[in-house]
Amino acid sequence: MPKLDFWYEFASTYSYLTVMRIEALAREAGVALAWRPFLLGPIFQEQGWDTSPFNIYPAKGRHMVRDMERLTAARGLPFKMPHPFPQNGLPAARLAVIGAAEGWGPAFSKAVFAAEFGAGAQIADTQVLAACLKQAGADPAAELPRIEEAGIKALLRVQTEEAKAQGVFGAPSFVCADGELFWGDDRLEQALDWARRTADAEEGEGAEGSQAPQESEAEGAGPNPAQPTG
Repeated sequence: MPKLDFWYEFASTYSYLTVMRIEALAREAGVALAWRPFLLGPIFQEQGWDTSPFNIYPAKGRHMVRDMERLTAARGLPFKMPHPFPQNGLPAARLAVIGAAEGWGPAFSKAVFAAEFGAGAQIADTQVLAACLKQAGADPAAELPRIEEAGIKALLRVQTEEAKAQGVFGAPSFVCADGELFWGDDRLEQALDWARRTADAEEGEGAEGSQAPQESEAEGAGPNPAQPTG
C-alpha cells in the first residue's frame, strides 16, 4: 500500500487546513498515512529566524490571515487567529508523539488544531490539552505527566531531526516513500497522487521482474515431447 509521511507543526495555520481533510483524501486515494509531529522552531533558528516568517514579514502575515479566512470559510471550518502567534506547540507535540504510538494521535491532533485555530485557544494550557485528550479517547491524568519524560522529549527531538534530514523546511509537508517532498496544504493532492503512482510503478516493475525467469526458462526449453513437432 502506498505510504505518505505527514509532517505537521501545531503552531502552523496551514497545518490546520490539512489536518481537517487529509484522512478522507488519503483513504480515497488508498494511501497509508504516518502522522509525524515535529518542531519548526529549531529549523527556523538554523535560518536565523527567531519567530515565524509571518511575523518577520508583516505584509506576508496579514496576507496569511486573510488567506486563512477565505479558505476556512470555503471549507466550512471555524477560524479564530490565536494570540499570541505562533502558539507554544511543544507540549502538544510531545503528546502527539505519544499518541502516534498508542493510536489516538490523529484524533488528538485534530482536536488541538480545532481548539487553536477554530476557537483561538491557548494550546499550551493544561486544561485545553486535557480536553483534547478526552476528545481523542485518552486519559489526561495518565498522559499529561508524560510530557516531562526524558524519553518522550528525546523522541520529539529525533523526529524533528528526521524531518530536517528529509528536507522539511515548513509545515505542512508530505514525504513519499521515494523521498519526494511536497510542501503546503495546496500540494496535498499532488503528494497523494505521487505516492500512489510511485507505488504502482514499483509494483509493476516487481511483477515484470518476477515473470522474467519464467519467460527465460520457456525460451530456453526444447520441444515438448508430449506435443507433436511436425
